Amino acid sequence: MPSMFEKTARKLVKGFGDKELRPVKDVVNASKIRRFSLIQRKKARSLFLGLPDVLLDVSLMDILEPSLVVPDAAVEVPTLFSYNEVLKQQAGGSVNAGAEVSISEETIRCQGSSLDCKIVSTPYETWTELQKRKVMDPEPSLLEQCRRTATNLYVVTDVVELRDSCVMEDCGTGNFSGNLSFIVENVVKFAGGGGALKVTEKKHTVPKGSVMAYKRKQLVFKKNSWDILHVSDDEEDTFPKECLYQCRSLEISVPLVPGKYNVRKRELAETNSLVGNLISLLGSGVCFIEPIQRIQEPFLLDFNRLHEEVSEKVIAAAELSKDIKGVVFSNILAMLGDRGALQDLMDMLEQEPLKGHLNGPGGTILNELQKDSSFAWNGSQYLILYLLEAMMVLSDVQLCLLAPSMEKKILSQQRDLVRSILEPNFKYPWSIPFTLKPELLAPLQGEGLAITYGLLDECGLKMELHSPRSTWDLEAKKPLSALYGTLSVLQQLAEA
Repeated sequence: MPSMFEKTARKLVKGFGDKELRPVKDVVNASKIRRFSLIQRKKARSLFLGLPDVLLDVSLMDILEPSLVVPDAAVEVPTLFSYNEVLKQQAGGSVNAGAEVSISEETIRCQGSSLDCKIVSTPYETWTELQKRKVMDPEPSLLEQCRRTATNLYVVTDVVELRDSCVMEDCGTGNFSGNLSFIVENVVKFAGGGGALKVTEKKHTVPKGSVMAYKRKQLVFKKNSWDILHVSDDEEDTFPKECLYQCRSLEISVPLVPGKYNVRKRELAETNSLVGNLISLLGSGVCFIEPIQRIQEPFLLDFNRLHEEVSEKVIAAAELSKDIKGVVFSNILAMLGDRGALQDLMDMLEQEPLKGHLNGPGGTILNELQKDSSFAWNGSQYLILYLLEAMMVLSDVQLCLLAPSMEKKILSQQRDLVRSILEPNFKYPWSIPFTLKPELLAPLQGEGLAITYGLLDECGLKMELHSPRSTWDLEAKKPLSALYGTLSVLQQLAEA
């Protein structure tokens, strides 16, 4: 579940209405991120998912040649932000952005905070002055690693910083009845029987200077010069391919595969290889040409394309041996409470060839895959990376709620329910009410229903237990797509 800090940061960003602002997820990053901090972001294997920003312990100043003149001009604008939220529900369950998932006769939740903060931005003139400094020679190892792995880098340009410490509060009461087991924030079981009153109160003090939100711009490196993309995002690669020779004219037609959608840029490796061979035959004086420039955009990013993408991964999962399925499923289950362990496994699987060592459940998965001599060639590596990337889009509470979903064997029912929401609403960029199908809710009862509604609520859909009504929100599309992919692949792995 998003922490009180992250929920407050999200509300601040939404309240400011600036689409370039990004909420900081936790207090640890809030204490580290500053203007000129570097952020890495790898390209996702899905057209519908974007991997989260990863803050690096490196600043732009650390990779540029030293200078006696350090531009530090900043524009600071003080601002106040506060909110209070009260939610009361009766004769049903509470699955909300508070702190718990529960079944109750009546629950009341309240949350709020008041922030004294300032918006610190970097003027254009500062970037002009900074660009007079070259990249260090020899190139820093960080840049070498990012160039080798085709990782894009970004620099933090603006931050929203606390001018004073603040206290974030979250409290709630619940009158419980019945004899059920409840999932709470840290996935501890709470049993209620005969009727009881549960009161929760949480306070969290965030220190002065913490960053609640930030803006970032993409970096582009060419030889020992650099630039930032002021008016675009993800338009280029941080490390573009160098053109050794200037070509005069060469047109190459790249036919589309019948029955397939337009080929994506990263799927053109084989075509690029063929083009390279052709260029070699033609002789020098010709530069590398990217066939992607001959393909019409935009892509057909509708639900059918998402379903096709997920179905391909489900088929790949079905082709895994029963042993590998079992190992991956059981050890993913063991890692759901540790996002860092999931990230470590992702980083290891991205290595070519597959090598290295990990401890814990991630190491067990890695060891099992390394035993399979055909693993590197049958696409399974990319299947598991796809699953991990989808899971990393989910919130911490969704990862925790996946554990009882896997144990209760309700993944297929949850997958069908998520599809029933995505398919008819995928194309709508505005809020629109919808009703869940009763026949899809019927198999999910009691705790299973609470768990499922918790998963949906965390995507941004306002769900009420025992009520099939909700409202579609465009911001829910990405996490719902990630949840659909995660549930689909996990269900296939569960069949082992």
